[in-house]
Amino acid sequence: MLDTANEPAREAGRDLLLNSDAIQADAEAIVGMADPDKALFKPNLDRLVKSVNATARLSPQGYAITHAELVDAIVNRLESRRWLDRHPEIAEQSIVEPIFMTGLPRSGTTYFQNLFNIDPAFRQIRAWEASRICPPPAVDPTSAHKRFEATRREIAQRVKLNPEYNAIHLSDADGPEECHPLLTQTFGAAGYHNYLNVPDYFDYLTSALNLEETYRNHRQQLQLLQWGAAPKRWALKYPNHLVAMDVIMAIHPDARFIVTHRDPRQTLASLCRLTHSFRAPRSEDRDALLVGRQMRTFVRRHLDGLMAFAASSHAGRAIHVDYYYSLEQPAEMMAGVYRDLNMEMAPAVAHDIRGWVRRNPKNKRGANDYMLSDYGLDADEIAEEYADYITAFDIPSESKALARLSV
Repeated sequence: MLDTANEPAREAGRDLLLNSDAIQADAEAIVGMADPDKALFKPNLDRLVKSVNATARLSPQGYAITHAELVDAIVNRLESRRWLDRHPEIAEQSIVEPIFMTGLPRSGTTYFQNLFNIDPAFRQIRAWEASRICPPPAVDPTSAHKRFEATRREIAQRVKLNPEYNAIHLSDADGPEECHPLLTQTFGAAGYHNYLNVPDYFDYLTSALNLEETYRNHRQQLQLLQWGAAPKRWALKYPNHLVAMDVIMAIHPDARFIVTHRDPRQTLASLCRLTHSFRAPRSEDRDALLVGRQMRTFVRRHLDGLMAFAASSHAGRAIHVDYYYSLEQPAEMMAGVYRDLNMEMAPAVAHDIRGWVRRNPKNKRGANDYMLSDYGLDADEIAEEYADYITAFDIPSESKALARLSV
């Protein structure tokens, strides 16, 4: 385990070192309470910080951003714990048949999430809620409005730091958010590796970290968010749920998964582009070839999780969606998903889906161009490496699928 208690940050212009003990202490001081779950989650923070200090090469700006985010993750969890301790009835609420939208990163999960967002029957995490969980939104509307405004400013700052942000990752303060911020509370989020060069941490997460406590905490955050409001069915999105599908079933035995499928060569190229862009505001390192090698492994680990789940006794809990069909016939595709969920989609929802798709064409917020070769990767080699997945789910090449759509 890493001991960073006596490691000072180096001079500006050189690598800056995070200090996990200082991060923990800062968070506890802000909330004004000792962390009752420190023994559970501090080892995860230690491993993440050790990996950041070893390979992330943080810039002074990156050091400040990352330190603040790690402190904030603990603050969110401690504030949640305080509410749960004061109101134990929160933990008695049911999370009924939650839907987990997942699939390879960049396989259309955000697009799919926005289609679900059209139907008010579903409950999704809002960006402003994820930024600060407490107070539970339904019990403090005034605070909820303030948090919305704060998140709107935060998103504007992200775009300022990274002008490509909107083109790469759709995000609005009141729009649906993925589960990443909830999982960072326990430092159990695979997405850290997309904006920080932390391969050792990612290895730890996928091979040694018991994610059950992470997803148990995730469940508690959902209970907090829905407390005091009319119950709705949760529709939750995070591509990296692929590495924890078995864990999710242990926490939510009635969960359903919706898995999007797209040519993995295309998703890998897009993921490399996203990762390279997301790391830029934090790191002195601009090595595109390193990003390519890391994301190749990153995708393979996600495929391993999906393939293992598909071969398990829980395989029938997953609904598999063709990304290209969702582009061609979004309302019809969603109607089929509803049927698989034993639900019926209202005609008004189908109408609204078609309208949303017309108003949000591809590249509305800017083009996102990428090629595997930009990251030192060969398409034929990737197709061979991922052939088990391509064959199992009969996934066409992007060029053939798009040609079919244009006919």
